[in-house]
Amino acid sequence: MARFHTLTVKEITRETADCVSIVFDIPEASKQEFSYIQGQYLTLKLHVGGEELRRSYSLCSSPVADSEVRIAVKKVDGGRASTWLNNELHTGNKLEVMTPMGNFWSAMDAANEKHYVLFAGGSGITPMLSILKTVLHSEPKSRISLFYGNRDEQAVIFKAQIDALAAQHGNRLSVFHILENPAPGTAALYTGILTAEKVAALIENHIGLNGNNEYFICGPGPMMENVKQVLTQLRIDSKLIHIEYFQAVAEAVKAAETASTQTAGTSKVTVILDGEEKVFDIPQNGSSILDVAYDAGMDVPFACKGGVCCTCRAKVTEGQVRMDHNFALTDDEVSRGYILTCQSHPVSENVVVNFDEF
Repeated sequence: MARFHTLTVKEITRETADCVSIVFDIPEASKQEFSYIQGQYLTLKLHVGGEELRRSYSLCSSPVADSEVRIAVKKVDGGRASTWLNNELHTGNKLEVMTPMGNFWSAMDAANEKHYVLFAGGSGITPMLSILKTVLHSEPKSRISLFYGNRDEQAVIFKAQIDALAAQHGNRLSVFHILENPAPGTAALYTGILTAEKVAALIENHIGLNGNNEYFICGPGPMMENVKQVLTQLRIDSKLIHIEYFQAVAEAVKAAETASTQTAGTSKVTVILDGEEKVFDIPQNGSSILDVAYDAGMDVPFACKGGVCCTCRAKVTEGQVRMDHNFALTDDEVSRGYILTCQSHPVSENVVVNFDEF
């Protein structure tokens, strides 16, 4: 199960006016626990203004192409954690960091001949950089097309690094910047925002549907929904579409959905954590299983509490639960009994939830 470790901030790089990247010094004894897969994230536990904040940030480094462990944090308007990390964090500071998690990836194989199609917007480039560096290093027969939307050139995070990779791997990495405020003379296809119509045109002009394509999407909510809509209309197999939701995006999606059907009654829920069991009587229309266990003093893992990350992932080994929202688990994980405990409520009379089964 994922645990927090105290890590020292080794390096801070100002990437843009409102974004920094952060490198952590990983002690030798913890390196195995901090091994990761491209596209995963780290969860930080911060103390800002006397309050504990937990936030997840994607890794922008590659597990095979880089020797460092680096995340990127873009300042969000009104965001207490992102503002503190951008303005107050210094090298040498110590932070509580959870071991890597996340499902925004596909397995690498040197024999693959895939075409990875990446749609990113703003800070959604962070996991994409990890993915594309890993693909370039691990799959010599695969190629990548990156469509990256931003306000203007100054807002492009990792621009120098992306340009250098494109120059080095020109036959395998194609980069297309779509800017709301582009340089004069920019073709219309690469101006404005990534609407559904523009996404369809970009795919038609640069991708086609006959290749061995796999799609990754990360960025602002409307952009991601536009890309997903187009891919659905093109009848792309859902198994080939990977979407990474950030917490704010998921909150907007949840707000637009109707409330889940509420059930009545109380269930007896057994929670297993680190080999210990605790039993709770939990109303079926009340607090989540995670909240009940946490309020009772169990050291249950969590980060976003929004169904976005999979930090609170556990397995139902007996009984049934319902999840209000799920932006993190794959269909296969759900079919095998895994749940997001922050979104889960008991349905059957007896339920057993095991955090130790991974």
